[in-house]
Amino acid sequence: MALEDLVMPKLGESIMEATILKWLKQVGDAVEMDETVLEIATDKVDSEVPSTASGIIEAILFNENDVVPIGTVIARIRTAGTAGDTVIPEAAPAPQPEQVIAAQDQEAEVVSSTIKPEPSGSAAARFYSPLVLNIAASEGISMSELEQIPGTGKEGRVTKNDILDYVANRSRQQAPAAAVTPPAVTVAPATQTPQPGTLDISRHGGNVEIIEMDRMRKLIAEHMVRSKQTSPHVTSFSEADVTNMVMWREKVKKDFEKREGTKITFMPLFIEAITRCIKRFPLINSSIEGDKIIIKKDINIGMATALPSGNLIVPVIKNADQLNLTGLAKRVNGLADAARNNKLKAEDTQGGTFTITNVGTFGSLAGTPIINQPQVAILAVGAIKKRPVVVETPQGDSIAIRHMMVLSMSYDHRVVDGALGATFLSAVAKELESFVPIEI
Repeated sequence: MALEDLVMPKLGESIMEATILKWLKQVGDAVEMDETVLEIATDKVDSEVPSTASGIIEAILFNENDVVPIGTVIARIRTAGTAGDTVIPEAAPAPQPEQVIAAQDQEAEVVSSTIKPEPSGSAAARFYSPLVLNIAASEGISMSELEQIPGTGKEGRVTKNDILDYVANRSRQQAPAAAVTPPAVTVAPATQTPQPGTLDISRHGGNVEIIEMDRMRKLIAEHMVRSKQTSPHVTSFSEADVTNMVMWREKVKKDFEKREGTKITFMPLFIEAITRCIKRFPLINSSIEGDKIIIKKDINIGMATALPSGNLIVPVIKNADQLNLTGLAKRVNGLADAARNNKLKAEDTQGGTFTITNVGTFGSLAGTPIINQPQVAILAVGAIKKRPVVVETPQGDSIAIRHMMVLSMSYDHRVVDGALGATFLSAVAKELESFVPIEI
């Protein structure tokens, strides 16, 4: 017999943790190689974790809804031994629970040093997830106090909701005792400070609606805040006359869809122009690691896609520079449909090196997008609008009605200076303006 560790898999460069949604196998269940053991979620996509071995589930180290760092052991599988393996005798001592806790703490690296096991016998009899221990540490709850909290989880384990309810109830019980001394003078009633984790509705008036953020919106919010804290953002703007592109698409779109079985949108045209410019300015296609700049040789374009729920996801077109226009159109439409129908796979959102977002889809003329970490730039395309424009010709200037579009690009000023950012953006605009109608 041997034990195989099942770890939280790496789901993308910028993803450092994942939430366990549901265990599909329990302790004692048999599992085959590559059989799904649990469902997880990140800020980008929901996914399934397959077994890395065939055997019996020996231990499950995290509960549902726990947030687990990538690379952490989440379960152990007892595999069938070979002929040379030694059979473990029944009388062999089992690992003590405190050893399991210590191992779990070391793997997750999230348990505060303020929580220390006490020598009482009860302290060693329960398992606590790193999330529960982290909350206990931040709220000043000792191990002996933690032992008194009734658990509603499997085998009486304390869940996140158990400890949060305990903290809320403890705060309400302590509040009267803190105000036993009457004031020396008469003053106006002070506004009560809301307890941590509660919402002071009185601050917002009576006619309001409270909406709880869903899991994906919380993760998106954390990702966006982290990006702004990580990268000094600079945004440059440019404008492109895309009349030739608009007229060509209008002419060929019906025949294209009939022949290829997919629509020709503007997105593959934009991506084609971007990949050409990235080859001329490779620093745009990079990331930062410490004080090192990592220039990516593969050009993997992420395209921000709105979901029916209002949330956002960024599927990635791998090696976009190696696809022709038809291949790009099929890949763009396929990923967009998969995103809207919640059928994206984990690998569909991994490995992006540059991102484009179409803010014009919803009528915006321009935007100041937030960089998709660990990339160093993101380009936004605005709505295409007809406008009177001065057109320069060898015969002189004239005013004509043209299809115009605003481009904006946010970039990480640690790597991309204003000169490079503006030059790259202008190059993309010129690529779009110089579009030559092609036969499809």
